[in-house]
Amino acid sequence: MRRFPRFPPTVLFGRFLALGALAMALAGPAPAAAAEVREIDWLEMIPPDELKELEKMTEIEVDHSGNTPAPVIGSDRTVPTMDGVRGKLPGYIVPLESDEKNRVTEFFLVPYYGACIHVPPPPGNQIVYVKPAKPVENVEIWNPYWIEGTMRIRDAKNDVASASYSFEADDVRPYL
Repeated sequence: MRRFPRFPPTVLFGRFLALGALAMALAGPAPAAAAEVREIDWLEMIPPDELKELEKMTEIEVDHSGNTPAPVIGSDRTVPTMDGVRGKLPGYIVPLESDEKNRVTEFFLVPYYGACIHVPPPPGNQIVYVKPAKPVENVEIWNPYWIEGTMRIRDAKNDVASASYSFEADDVRPYL
């Protein structure tokens, strides 16, 4: 019976690493890995002290019987470190402007479907004004979308809502 020499684990591990390094050197340079885009969470856009207060709330009652808008829960305060963040944010499109081909050229992005003024609208720090790099075709307001680009702290207001953040969107695509 032939016996193989016994090596301590450190020697075996060292040889394994050396073989791996040799294989990588012979293979040539690795292809450039696609940079992963940071996913932005809507909760990151709420100041920490405000988020703590919201988490304490157990129940919110909305009276749908009147014609007056429901009160906004939350604020328009922002998180300074979010200014200039590159990433992607999911949400629902509320069209504001369109072009002659009925493509959306400006919109608010909101965190949930149906955000409008007869239910509690999102606070300003949960609404993002978006002017995409190119118009968005065939927007389906009941489906979520990804916006990708750079977030800015900039106010945008209209008759419907007030946004505390803006997004320089390089890309707008359906959420898949």
